[in-house]
Amino acid sequence: MEQFYSNGKLLVSGEYLVLDGAVSLALPTKYGQSLEVQSTNSNQLIWKSFNVLNECWFQATFDLETFLILNHTSIDLNSEKIAKTLQEILRTAKILNPDFLRNSNGLQVVTQLSFPNKWGLGTSSTLINNVAQWAKINAFELLEKSFGGSGYDIACAQNKFPITYKRNGIAPMVEKVRFNPVFKDQLFFVYLNHKQDSKEGIQMYRSLSVDKKELITKVDKITQKLLTTQNIEDFELLLNEHEKLIGELLQLIPVKEKLFSDYTGAIKSLGAWGGDFVLVTGQKLYVESYFTNKGFDTIVLYTDMILT
Repeated sequence: MEQFYSNGKLLVSGEYLVLDGAVSLALPTKYGQSLEVQSTNSNQLIWKSFNVLNECWFQATFDLETFLILNHTSIDLNSEKIAKTLQEILRTAKILNPDFLRNSNGLQVVTQLSFPNKWGLGTSSTLINNVAQWAKINAFELLEKSFGGSGYDIACAQNKFPITYKRNGIAPMVEKVRFNPVFKDQLFFVYLNHKQDSKEGIQMYRSLSVDKKELITKVDKITQKLLTTQNIEDFELLLNEHEKLIGELLQLIPVKEKLFSDYTGAIKSLGAWGGDFVLVTGQKLYVESYFTNKGFDTIVLYTDMILT
């Protein structure tokens, strides 16, 4: 039996611009996904995916040689779409390593999430990194030839500490950084009750015909300052500046202005705008009271979410 594990991710700085080489601050999470492979004599690849409640939310069977989909089912999602996505990942892995599964007589694969699927912490990236470990291939190359994206989520999947990330094909620049703010008890992650489609966000960003060089330079500087700031007030100013820059780039209203204009602390989108988690600053009682009263009751303390 083989076992693999990958960490989830949150992107603090450089969303969208990370695609074009901005230096971004990325945080691996304490939540993630495991993948367990067990040999069988079925001559098939049986796949079972379990959620945080230990429910089998997706199941499929593939031909072991061609990855032809033999059957599929899901408790609440489009099982055919999921099966085809998984098929593409497995076929790409096989192309990258022709010896992958060559001498197998059958396998059962079980994946287990430690966070709710809807949270957007990297259901896909943790899967891709786990499959890459299993297939003994470059996870960044597997991502590039299947899902696409910047790859920062793969870097988070592979690391257990905060990192800065700069895209560079299948060999990105990933640096371990010290990011353990003295004011971390005033940092929270609030779920916006909506899972954002990162592919749609990327497509929208790619459609922008503007020169991004100056913006990338500004975001690079913000990223470096975020790593060294010693007080919450300066940290909040940097978050607000970043939100303003990206809002102007995307021609979108920042989430605080759009939904929480009366909130006294800072609020910053993480990753694709419009859903998933936001980073919030404030005192615990105020944060919990404010967001719960507005119907956002998934509030996670920084130290409960992030690997440091």
